[in-house]
Amino acid sequence: MSFRFAYGVAARLVYALLLMAAGIPAEAAARDVHVLAFGDSLTAGYGLPPGQGFAPQLEDSLRRHGVRAFVTNAGVSGNTAGQGRARLAWTLDGLKQKPDLAIVALGANDMLRGLPPRQTREDLDAILAEFKRRNISVLVVGMLAPPNLGAQYRRDYDTIFPDLARKYGSPLYPFFLAGVAGNMALNLPDRVHPNFQGIKRVVSGITPAVLKALETGR
Repeated sequence: MSFRFAYGVAARLVYALLLMAAGIPAEAAARDVHVLAFGDSLTAGYGLPPGQGFAPQLEDSLRRHGVRAFVTNAGVSGNTAGQGRARLAWTLDGLKQKPDLAIVALGANDMLRGLPPRQTREDLDAILAEFKRRNISVLVVGMLAPPNLGAQYRRDYDTIFPDLARKYGSPLYPFFLAGVAGNMALNLPDRVHPNFQGIKRVVSGITPAVLKALETGR
């Protein structure tokens, strides 16, 4: 055995061990991984310069974790779950590559407009059913209603996301804006949309869930 051959084998072994220690399967690092961020303004990067929104920051985060990821931004500002449902089929049909994982983050605008939770649940149910029909793994991202909408609305709305995640056997990230909502330093002046640092906090929180979903979704 030549020294060069032995060194190459040892280097690959060390690399594989490092990936295993980080919880990243070697095959995930060796191939392109496609993630679809299907949502509203929160995933679209509302109010932020190019490269600072959710999709590019998540892509960078996954790559720092050893995953050669490509995150497609399919967020449309202002979209309700119903509007997302209406555009889902042609969005998926227009992709060059079938996603390894879809992050579904819709429903915030439904709540802000006070739409009936029953309607939001029906639309999100249809969205998840379409992903299942196409055999695309999903990470369900939840939202939480504020207290001013009343206790009954909060119960009806907040249970939508965990209920549907259980129904479709999908992992759940409970609250997109965890650690960001209500923090003035992490939001734009509108107090609704995260700024660059806010999205950075969001991505830091959700990355472990995305990595786990990618691993279990294969």
